[in-house]
Amino acid sequence: MKQSPKALAGLLLLTFAASVVLAQGTLEDYKRAVRVRSENHKLVFKTQVRPNWIGETDSFWYRNGLRDGRKQFMLVDPEEGRRKRAFNHKRLAEALAKAAEKEYSAGKLPFDSIRFSDDLKEIRFDVGEKEWKCELKSYKCTEEGPAPKQDRDDRSSRRRRGSGRPRTTLRSPDGKWEAFRRDYNLWVRSTETKEEFELSDDGEQFYDYASSLPGPREIPIIQQGIHTQINPRITGSWSPDSKRIVACRIDQRKSGWFHLVKPVPANGVRPRLHSYVYPLAGEPNVPHAELYLFDVEKKTHIKLDAPAHPMLYFSEIPHVRWSKDSKAFTFRYRQRGYQLVRLYETEGETGKVRTLIEERSDTYVDPTMSHVRYLDETNEIVWSSERDGWCHLHLYDANSAALKNQITKGPWVVRSIVRVDEENRSVFFTAGGREKGRDPYLQHVYRVNLDGSGLTLLTPGNGEHSVKFSPSGKYIVDTYSRVDTAPVTELRRASDGGLVCELEKADIRKLLKSGWKRPEPFGIKARDGKTDVFGVLFRPSNLDPSKKYPVVENIYTGPHGFHTPKSFRVLHRSQDVAELGFVTVIIDGLGTGKRSRAFHNYSYKNLGDGGLEEHIAAIKYLAGKYPYIDATRVGVYGGSAGGYDAAHALLTDGEFYKVAVSSSGNHDHRMDKAWWVELWMGYPAGDHYIEQSNVTLAHKLEGKLLLLHGDMDENVHPASTLQFVDALIKANKDFDMFIAPNAGHGVGGDYFTRKRWDYFVKHLLEKDPPKGFNIKEYRK
Repeated sequence: MKQSPKALAGLLLLTFAASVVLAQGTLEDYKRAVRVRSENHKLVFKTQVRPNWIGETDSFWYRNGLRDGRKQFMLVDPEEGRRKRAFNHKRLAEALAKAAEKEYSAGKLPFDSIRFSDDLKEIRFDVGEKEWKCELKSYKCTEEGPAPKQDRDDRSSRRRRGSGRPRTTLRSPDGKWEAFRRDYNLWVRSTETKEEFELSDDGEQFYDYASSLPGPREIPIIQQGIHTQINPRITGSWSPDSKRIVACRIDQRKSGWFHLVKPVPANGVRPRLHSYVYPLAGEPNVPHAELYLFDVEKKTHIKLDAPAHPMLYFSEIPHVRWSKDSKAFTFRYRQRGYQLVRLYETEGETGKVRTLIEERSDTYVDPTMSHVRYLDETNEIVWSSERDGWCHLHLYDANSAALKNQITKGPWVVRSIVRVDEENRSVFFTAGGREKGRDPYLQHVYRVNLDGSGLTLLTPGNGEHSVKFSPSGKYIVDTYSRVDTAPVTELRRASDGGLVCELEKADIRKLLKSGWKRPEPFGIKARDGKTDVFGVLFRPSNLDPSKKYPVVENIYTGPHGFHTPKSFRVLHRSQDVAELGFVTVIIDGLGTGKRSRAFHNYSYKNLGDGGLEEHIAAIKYLAGKYPYIDATRVGVYGGSAGGYDAAHALLTDGEFYKVAVSSSGNHDHRMDKAWWVELWMGYPAGDHYIEQSNVTLAHKLEGKLLLLHGDMDENVHPASTLQFVDALIKANKDFDMFIAPNAGHGVGGDYFTRKRWDYFVKHLLEKDPPKGFNIKEYRK
């Protein structure tokens, strides 16, 4: 059958159109992925309320960011339950423009912060370096002179933050003394006379007083294999009466070192050596901190009769808390392996030590679920424990060291202590899992009496809650949202959770108009058929249900927490990958944190499992629910512990996972930080360390693997990846590798992001990615 040229042209056009519709991983997809990373936050408004309390009252003002860069100042009177504009924006703009002889508009006033007078009849604000005052009855604006020094100092202080300068002195509470370190010893000088004297005299290199375990720093002197480490930072705790100091003597004489070579120095071309003590999991010789009590007036010191504290990571020293009357101080001791925790109390005068509280476990006493508050007026302690299988609060008498009562109980988890009202003997806390029919990870805020009575839900909204208390403690500003639901902010009473007024609902209309797809939370049953596990699904904003979309999982199974997002954000860490033509998922399987003790214990000595059985089941469940999800093409990526997980998925479940991007992975737990690994894998290190190592399993590699690591990673040493690489080479396995010069933990940056995108596009979509795509060029 002969076709006309016009018909053939039409057929070619249709064929071309179909190929465009079916295309994924294109230049346009890459551009859109950049846009959602850099532009989506500009499409949402009024997502939170930051209360600025007025004086000592519970009244406050806050600022809204509105569309088109406009802003709005609001005033709230909780006693009256009233919310209104803080002032007439139009009149103030006109008055300020007239006084300053400049143009200002009501929605774009030249300041972000205001200061109310006590009677609320005038406000002050800064424009540039000048302070202005506006009377709110007449709307007369006048320049008052230079902006208050405190405001200028605050701005300067903010600029100085993050300078990395270590603290070299500790000033006493009365200001009369300064403690400092010299020649490995603790010294004190008078701030008045400048007289100096030493409180210790036997300090030595790597066994010094008032020091810490510093992170990596350059070693300026290398002589006969001995590294001289310059560490001027001082640690310690003054008593409130300024008579005594508690400080540690750190013994790292037999500790192991790590070394990093910075290949691209800032000055010159010669690589520079950085060395640091790094306690490895399972190693017998780790640094220890011995506690000493120093008497400044008597110039004496006492070594406390307590076990030396194992220091298993940088700057990890025992936290000391003095009583207000300086008669005693407390500190916690954690045994290696975390199966024993003690709270000790020490007499300030004599240094006598006694045990107040002891926790034991046949697995671990989880420090990430440790919540403590001290009640100074009654000498009581609110202490969290998982001894009944759930994290709950208990009340102790610090005088007798006796348990008075359990404050909270039930099949749910206390997540944090927010506030203690000693006068009314109640505690405010966050918890998850108590409200039936809701995601057990969502945090709500509660109040309960210290005797365990009167448990009250204060934040009933179905979401993840974040609260701020008013100065009197009578009111809370509560913002809540879910991953698929925009934030709502309310003002509630702290006594019973009663609603005073709604403050704001987030405006996401522009975001929705852009094509943004709401993330979808989901749940399935775990392998036992009973336990609920949860995840989140992300779709591309140009989703076409007639297509087939490979799956990319963002994985991190570290038991110190859970990792599926619960609150609303315009960009989650998986959305940009989805925009390339995938669906992406984040899943929390068995063994992750903030659930029951039994749920959490699944990961004990079992990090190699990672709950992957639940991860695979979840992806198959989603593919059964949505025909456009292709569960035969699944990729996975992660960093740090997630880097281990991503590579491990190819080694143990290579028939399901086809492609992995692993960054900064702790591929052999014997090469990782002692505190984290020993907490979950146990101490001493057994054969299970070796059995679950990616190095051991390298010969099982199936699929495509990209390994990335920063060569200056002080958290997970790059040798962790290189030892895995060595095993892969010996097993004759093909893989790809990218080492980032001068990069630390996480291997961030645009280039790495693009490499990850390209790898999934090439090996899951089987398309050639846009050549040399430069994220920076398309970021607005």
